[in-house]
Amino acid sequence: MTATEAPLRRRLPRIPDRFAAFGAVIIVVVVLAAIFAPWLAPYPDEPMPLDSLQPPSAAHWFGTDTAGRDVLSRILYGGRTSLFIAVAVLAVSAVAGVTLGVVAGYAGGWVRDVIMRVTDVFLAFPALLLSLALAVVLQPSVNTVVLAIAVTWWPWYTRLSASVAASISTRSYVDAARCLGVPAPLIIWRHVLPNSLTPVLVQISLDAGGVILTAAALSYLGLGAQEPTAEWGLMVQQGQTLFTTNWWVVTFPGLAILVTAFAFNVLGEGLRTALDPRSGGARQERVKPTSAEAAATMSTRAVK
Repeated sequence: MTATEAPLRRRLPRIPDRFAAFGAVIIVVVVLAAIFAPWLAPYPDEPMPLDSLQPPSAAHWFGTDTAGRDVLSRILYGGRTSLFIAVAVLAVSAVAGVTLGVVAGYAGGWVRDVIMRVTDVFLAFPALLLSLALAVVLQPSVNTVVLAIAVTWWPWYTRLSASVAASISTRSYVDAARCLGVPAPLIIWRHVLPNSLTPVLVQISLDAGGVILTAAALSYLGLGAQEPTAEWGLMVQQGQTLFTTNWWVVTFPGLAILVTAFAFNVLGEGLRTALDPRSGGARQERVKPTSAEAAATMSTRAVK
């Protein structure tokens, strides 16, 4: 490796361990299974009372529920609902939070104070408790879950992006753009926003598992998805009384929640370690000194 290639290699992010790569593989499998659920599901998502509560078998790999519906098919379709909620919540939260945070970090002064004080008000309440309060007021549905969680999730992105934007706004290239008379919105769009996205993307990957768990909790309490919509938390709620007798009805949806949330968490941790040099994940490669540098070093040692 030449001396000019080494800095480029050092800047490339790496997944620090195979554990995070394994999490990425699980996420890809879950996403593909949700997208192709209509073709992968062995049975249509329709009640078949004559096949109710059948144990796992060759015909029904994950058994059937109280209505005779194939549990594997319901999990595949439920993955679409859970992933849709996660994507919608994170998209709304990130767009709103990053927009407010970047404006607050760049503008400073009273603009930053107002935005940060509003953010602190939302952060003063536990996210799950505030989501429950909003979901109780609204009509139970998938859209209600998205709205209730997004309202409690955006402040984290506002605080994160505000701190990053405040640091970027003091850089020399931003000062140069100001001196050239570039309008503030254009500076934010061209310089501040792109350089603030890396920690936000890492945080999104870490938050995806938490959003799925929160959505499952709301549906479990009857405040989220309703029948006949397939959703993992709702499936757990429907099978909780059957755990001791028909364990498969609640076990497989619960495992789907656990595995998906776990995969997002380990992937997020891996990305954070790879993209943050302070965490020790960005491995620094030793650059082999050139012959001139080696000769200079030897001469210095000889003088000493």
